[in-house]
Amino acid sequence: EVQLQASGGGLVQAGESLRLSCAVSGFAFDDYSIAWFRQAPGKEREGVSCISITDTDGGTWYADPVKGRFTISRDNGRNVVNLQMNDLKPEDTAVYYCYLPGFDSWGQGTLVTVPA
Repeated sequence: EVQLQASGGGLVQAGESLRLSCAVSGFAFDDYSIAWFRQAPGKEREGVSCISITDTDGGTWYADPVKGRFTISRDNGRNVVNLQMNDLKPEDTAVYYCYLPGFDSWGQGTLVTVPA
């Protein structure tokens, strides 16, 4: 059974950092791309970042608003993908979801709140 569990959200002040993690199971972790999405209040869910079977520079993608601030990585030994979020801004406030495109499977989401 494919399972994705996001964690690490919380309330942080603007300019601070937070690291999200997505623990995955039920599939060959290092054979699939994994993505992070977010959904802010009143807005549609949008892609944030994704990582392919490699964690090299050529295997990652970032949405323009988070480039230079967020870093996606994967730990194949622990079947975990991380999203390091630096210099957080109020507009980053959202529920963050990990997503497995190959199975169209979503994690439960974790809330990140950055007060203005």
